[in-house]
Amino acid sequence: MFAFSFNHIALSVKNVNESFQFYQKVFQFKEIENTASNSKTRWLSIHEGKQLHLIPRPTAEIKTNKAVHFALATSTLAAFIIHLKKLNIDYSDWINSPDKDYIRKDGIRQVYFQDPDGYWIEVNDNV
Repeated sequence: MFAFSFNHIALSVKNVNESFQFYQKVFQFKEIENTASNSKTRWLSIHEGKQLHLIPRPTAEIKTNKAVHFALATSTLAAFIIHLKKLNIDYSDWINSPDKDYIRKDGIRQVYFQDPDGYWIEVNDNV
C-alpha cells in the first residue's frame, strides 16, 4: 500500500508577478526559494510545508470552471470574508450568489472567488 501526503499545487499564470502579489495580499503567503530551477516560477509557502507554485505561461489559454478549484480552510472565515471585502474581491457561494457564503449539508461554511487568471479558490471553515 502506498502512503501519500499533499505537497504542492502548481498553476500556469499569465503574469507571475501579478499572481504572486494577489496570493500574498489575499492569503499572506510567504515566498520561498524555487529550489527546482532558475526559471521565473515563484513559490509560496501555504502552511505546514505545503506550497503554491506559480509558473509563468504568458500565452497560455486558461480555462476553468468552479468545479475545478482548490480549497483552503480557516477557523476565521468571517474575518477572512471581511478581508476580501476590504480588498474589493468579489466572492460568491457555490451557486454564484454574489457576496454570499454557503453552508453545506454537513454544516461547513464556504465562499468562492477567482484569482487574476480565473482559477477558482474555495475558502471554508472545515478546520
